[in-house]
Amino acid sequence: MAICDMCGNEYPRAMTITIGTDPHSGGVFDSFECAIAALAPHCGHCRCRILGHGLESGNDIFCCAHCAREAGHRGLVDHIGAADGGSGRWRVFDDRHAESVD
Repeated sequence: MAICDMCGNEYPRAMTITIGTDPHSGGVFDSFECAIAALAPHCGHCRCRILGHGLESGNDIFCCAHCAREAGHRGLVDHIGAADGGSGRWRVFDDRHAESVD
């Protein structure tokens, strides 16, 4: 049985998470809770764990447009993928307003 890198619990169905192609990144975890506690980044403003894409500006990452604005970042671009054939890039103005930058 594997042992969780976060809590030390021995668990028969533990999961191994690798970040990118580096086999030494990530770790072994017995739950998503432990994996999130170990790996998910913190918002640069409110310090919550970011479980989704987040918004990035330079080396800063934020959970939402509100936190990005509060930290002085405006007009962030979120790279969310393009189901419609566009670039998938969106400029976020506030919590409710965004536009495609295709």
